[in-house]
Amino acid sequence: MGRQLGLLIDRQGRVEMLIVGDPSAIYIPELPRARLGEKRLRGLRLLHTHLSGEPLTQEDLTDMVALRLDSVCALTVGDFGEPERMHLAHVVPVSELAGSDAKPYDVLPPVRWDKSAVDHAALVQALEDEFARQERATKADEGRERALLVSVSSAPRIVQERSLDELTELARTAGLAAPARMIQRVPKGDSRHILGKGKLQELEVLCLQTGAQIVIFDQDLSPSQLRNLAETTERRVLDRTQLILDIFAHRATSRAGKLQVELAQLKYTLPRLVGKTPAMSRLMGGIGGRGPGETKLEIDRRRVRERITRVRKDLEEVRRQRSGTRDRRAKAGAPVIALVGYTNAGKSTLLNTLTGSRVLAENKLFATLDPTSRRIRFPREREVILTDTVGFIRRLPPDLKEAFRATLEELESADVLVHVADASHPEAEEQIEAVESILREMELAETPRILALNKWELLEEDQREVMRRLHPAAIPVTALKRAGLVPLVAAILGLMPTAPLTGPVMPGREPSGQPEPDSIEDIASYWDVDMGSDVVQ
Repeated sequence: MGRQLGLLIDRQGRVEMLIVGDPSAIYIPELPRARLGEKRLRGLRLLHTHLSGEPLTQEDLTDMVALRLDSVCALTVGDFGEPERMHLAHVVPVSELAGSDAKPYDVLPPVRWDKSAVDHAALVQALEDEFARQERATKADEGRERALLVSVSSAPRIVQERSLDELTELARTAGLAAPARMIQRVPKGDSRHILGKGKLQELEVLCLQTGAQIVIFDQDLSPSQLRNLAETTERRVLDRTQLILDIFAHRATSRAGKLQVELAQLKYTLPRLVGKTPAMSRLMGGIGGRGPGETKLEIDRRRVRERITRVRKDLEEVRRQRSGTRDRRAKAGAPVIALVGYTNAGKSTLLNTLTGSRVLAENKLFATLDPTSRRIRFPREREVILTDTVGFIRRLPPDLKEAFRATLEELESADVLVHVADASHPEAEEQIEAVESILREMELAETPRILALNKWELLEEDQREVMRRLHPAAIPVTALKRAGLVPLVAAILGLMPTAPLTGPVMPGREPSGQPEPDSIEDIASYWDVDMGSDVVQ
């Protein structure tokens, strides 16, 4: 025939498929989905002919890894089709410590076709056992799904590593274990898979080694890229926006929070409802409108649009209710202090320490989504409203930013913004700039603002000196200790508009004309705090 022939053979020796190619290659059609259960290889091996005496090609090895075949074998043939030499390769588990040069496969030396001593069944069983052992070794927590984190960008590797660190925290917040990650630095991602063919092969091997059921990309993927990657890897594929939306959906508890998350999810889903052709669009009935009718795809799209309209109306009602609440606060004359900052910087902890509340505060990203307001009485019997808002994050999805407009409007009525930053974070400067950038986008740059460097106790002395030089006007704080917040309270009182006296006046604190500024000693005395080493000077 002058064509390559191929056989796909199962582990019982039965031929599952016969493939007829051209003189230089064979093309493997779409295979049935991988077997379920603990096995990590497909259970098929490929045996095919090479007509020109060439060994296994890189394409042969790539297909073996990408399709999770047990092995691939090339049989060279003579001029009359008689078999000559056999070239065999199989996937091997690669340790994370093996280095970037380690190959995900092993190519055996060629032998005469009738002299092969390979016990295929024993070889496959040994491979399956090793994959299972590595999976157990890398398993973080029992019952948690495992995710492979991937970054494809033109940014330097160090920048991608830091971004993946944040993605790891997002995955942990979503209840996932992230035992492995992969980075590719390219000027522009592939339009079909975002990854190149070689990296797709490496991704498949890493998934096999770690038992990852989910692949999460640090970049936003197009609908076609999501679909192609899911078909190629046969795993769930998420991008950064989907992961954040999933976290928000899990964390939202109030009606407003759930509506905001639902709106963002619907807007994200709508362009990803893809059909085979736009010709089967919705056709109305009547003269000139008879046609194939409304397809399932169009019904889904219409329902999504209708739901978006409904949710927006409900959110508008929430905005009116919150606007009324803010108006009542303004009439009462109580100044509003809003806590803003990067997610997991310690805003909720600071609110709890200042007000004695028990708002949820966890060492996770986006632990709280809904704004929380508490009254607090400062020295000289001044009452203020302290509001905790949703945390910010770099590259916040635009749909989320729009959906949470009702929440972020709490900042517009604030008299003072307290920007809480995690001073101990390796990317503290980038996080501070990300928050400042969002505040500028919201036209809040003119609102009086205080930078509070939280978790100061975790810094070494040389690190503290660097932060002091970078932010000379910032106030170091320890959100867990009230004594460490005395200077912050003094700074807040210094920026607050003159507030009326409310409630009963404490003995010895009667107003006498223009109030004098509160000193740190006055605030410490009011709070019954010892002016010792706990107070940051």
